[in-house]
Formats: sequence, C-alpha cells, structure tokens
Amino acid sequence: MTEIRQIKTVFKSKPTMEGAGVRLKRVFGYNETDLMDPFLLLDHFGSENPDDYLKGFPWHPHRGIETITYMIEGEVKHEDSLGNAGTIESGDVQWMTAGSGIVHQEMPRRSNGMMMGFQLWSNLPRSNKMMHPRYQDVKASEIPEIITESGVKVRIICGKIDGTCGPVNEIVTDPEYMDVIIPPGKEFTHSVKKGHTVFAFVFEGNGYFDENKSRMIDMNNLVLFEDGEQIIAKAGETQLRFLLISGMPIGEPIAWYGPIVMN
Repeated sequence: MTEIRQIKTVFKSKPTMEGAGVRLKRVFGYNETDLMDPFLLLDHFGSENPDDYLKGFPWHPHRGIETITYMIEGEVKHEDSLGNAGTIESGDVQWMTAGSGIVHQEMPRRSNGMMMGFQLWSNLPRSNKMMHPRYQDVKASEIPEIITESGVKVRIICGKIDGTCGPVNEIVTDPEYMDVIIPPGKEFTHSVKKGHTVFAFVFEGNGYFDENKSRMIDMNNLVLFEDGEQIIAKAGETQLRFLLISGMPIGEPIAWYGPIVMN
C-alpha cells in the first residue's frame, strides 16, 4: 500500500528586504536549515509597485550553493563575472550552480507593472562546493506542461511525471521542482522518493495537503511533509497554485555567511 505523506509542519512567509532594497517575502531561511536540508532559503517576490523591486540585486558573490530563479511574471537582466549576460523572462528558469564562486547581478528590466517570481537556494555537498560554476538557462517554451484527466496543470521544471521529464538535469541533490495548478475542488497526487525532503508553497488560492483534509492551507504558507511515497493536494473553492519541490538531504555541517555557504 502506498504511504501517503502527512503534514509535518506549516509556516507562513514573512516580509523582508534584500538586495539594494527589494521588498519580498522570506518563506524559509537560516533558522530552518535542519528541517529543509538540502534547501537553504526560499524568497517570493511579487509586486506591481516599482518602488518594491526597481533597485534590484546589484553585484554580489555566491559560493557553495545553487540559486534557482523562477520568473512568473516580469523580466530580470542577469550578468556575471564570467562574462555571461541574458534576460530571465516570464516563465523562464535559471538554475545557477555557484560552486567555487561567482559574482553576478540581477536587475529588473521593467520600470512598471507586475514583477513576480521565486528564488530558491539549494546547498551543495562538500564534494561539489568547489566545482566550476555553471548555468542551466531554460526558456518558458522549453518547460513541459502536462494536464491530468481532472484538469490539473503541472509545469515540470525538474523531475518527472508519467514519463514527461523537466529540462533541468544532472543536479547532485536529485531534486524535483514543479509548478502545480489545481482547479477548484479537484485533487492531485504525486509519487515522491522516500527519504527526500518534500515541501509545497501555496501562492494562489487555498487547499488541503493531507488525505483527511484536516487543515486548510492558505496562500503564502509552506507545507513541509513527513516521509512517505506520495503527496496529495486538493483545491478548495478556488484555484490552488503551489510550488512542489523535493530533494535529497545532504546531512553535512553548514557554515553560512550572507551569500556564501560552506561547511
């Protein structure tokens, strides 16, 4: 019998400021590293007020981690110390492995309108912390989207559903990263690997994440699951949209200062 994952804990994102003055919401960070291993931090930015995002993230370093930027809406110009440059547009993903070290900046290209997305930090094990920096830049058109019989839409950035694989691969923590949209009252189940850390972050609507439907999870809340083989999600009376992310814990010491994480 398939073991359904139960809810381990729930926590709500909190307003903060990063970069040169970007207002965003911190979903989890430094205080949750033991719970969230291999993940270190998740930020959610979303505003139509240019004052909240125009100052961007000027030149800053990273080392020992991967940063994953997923743009829901808006455009961000990216440059780095290796001479790379480009634009992350609506629906695009940039999976950057900082490894031994890189200096980069991320600056909004719009002066008005909605700017919305996420940045996830994922740790690297000691054996990979000094690897050469690299990127996987994925355009929105390259990310497959499946639609289930019940009308659930899933964008597969990393991982696999029914033989459909996301374009991001060869990541050491064996992650999954999916954007799930469930119509009102409909249900979604997904098999996950035992032993992996699995969480869902709700950024639209509300719904249930346990088979008994004992607790409604509202927008801006993260659900961390207990161990098991499958997760279940059911939308409430409105459309439910969430990130579903999982990865293999590293289990090593963390020495974290600013944008640099070693051990």
